[in-house]
Amino acid sequence: MAISVDLGVQLEAAVNDLIDKGRYGSKSEVLREGVRLVQEREAKLAAFHAAIEAGLADADAGRTVSLEDAFAEVETRLDARLAQPAGFAEE
Repeated sequence: MAISVDLGVQLEAAVNDLIDKGRYGSKSEVLREGVRLVQEREAKLAAFHAAIEAGLADADAGRTVSLEDAFAEVETRLDARLAQPAGFAEE
């Protein structure tokens, strides 16, 4: 199914510039890539919102740690990472 869109002067110029520079072969390629990027961003945003909801549910259920304990854990992990030779950081 074909879609006709009016991008406006600025976006049309950006699309044409990408094609002129050889980054894309057609307007359709540029727009498909743009839609793919929007889909990726929306998926990341949905995952972010799910993580927030899970965190709020944990907090509501009392599954929390004190700020002091959280900072101590971060400090311990950072110290361990800094103590490792460059290029050998644990994940």
